[in-house]
Amino acid sequence: MPKLIRLYIQSVAIGFGLSAGFAALMVGFDVMGIGHLILGSSSGLVALAMLIVFNGVVFSGVQFGLRIMLMAEDDAPPRGGLRQHLMPLPVRAETHARSGATRRR
Repeated sequence: MPKLIRLYIQSVAIGFGLSAGFAALMVGFDVMGIGHLILGSSSGLVALAMLIVFNGVVFSGVQFGLRIMLMAEDDAPPRGGLRQHLMPLPVRAETHARSGATRRR
């Protein structure tokens, strides 16, 4: 199996594990009454499954993004980029007084 696919599968597993723990903590501590709603409703298991799945998608994406960004190598020195093209230039600004115009303060 390619390393990138293995990394993605690991990230998804970690993300869904974090999501299950997050949902368990939310239900256990009854955050905003969600524990009472899930445990007291006949369709509470569906709500809990949706909470785990939707948070799992978000946590998996964040986990994968972090793992990819942490793989970056910072060995090469910076190569100019945009900063090289943005040089300040002196600009001469002239004003002309209007005849009969007064300044408001």
